[in-house]
Amino acid sequence: MTMNPDEFRTQAMARGLLHEDLEADPFLQFQDWFETAIATGIAEPNAMSLATVDSFGQPWLRSVLLKLYDDRGFVFFTNYESAKARQIQANPRVALLFPWVALARQVQIVGTAARISMAESLRYFTTRPRGSQIGAWASPQSRAIGSRALLEAKVEEMRRRFAEGEIPLPSFWGGYRVVPEAIEFWQGRANRLHDRFLYRREPQGGWSIERLAP
Repeated sequence: MTMNPDEFRTQAMARGLLHEDLEADPFLQFQDWFETAIATGIAEPNAMSLATVDSFGQPWLRSVLLKLYDDRGFVFFTNYESAKARQIQANPRVALLFPWVALARQVQIVGTAARISMAESLRYFTTRPRGSQIGAWASPQSRAIGSRALLEAKVEEMRRRFAEGEIPLPSFWGGYRVVPEAIEFWQGRANRLHDRFLYRREPQGGWSIERLAP
């Protein structure tokens, strides 16, 4: 049953977030909040901001979609020749943010990004709509192009090329897994007195949890 986002936001801000509400495992805590975000019916609950840094120390930010997650980390997919991929190759330290503004909640993740296996990428690629598979082959992501007409012509070329049978996984396309070192859960409260809890990965294993001032 879908919950009304406005009603949920009001109730969540009134209740706040208590330490005793938290799971000891941040991945279980994320699962709880993520499933809640889906249940409220907000648009694109799996949209997350991805921050990278280029070779000049300039931060870059864009939205990507979370496609997989488990206790190993959070996975998104992209062209391995894109700007974000080149930046990750040079500096794998990244940050993610789930901005569930409609729910007065956000989750921030800091960690390291690394390519997933080709087998994992292929397994996901086969679940994509055929149009999205064609798009992966057609788009020279992040490169300058003269016009949209050139892109659409490339799409038509790929449609003809793969007119029959399954579309193979491009060698230049696949997933990255962000392995977190820290995850912060932020619950909005009245008067900007928000509740914030930070999980940090411990060297000996497990996670510590501390409350942060808003």
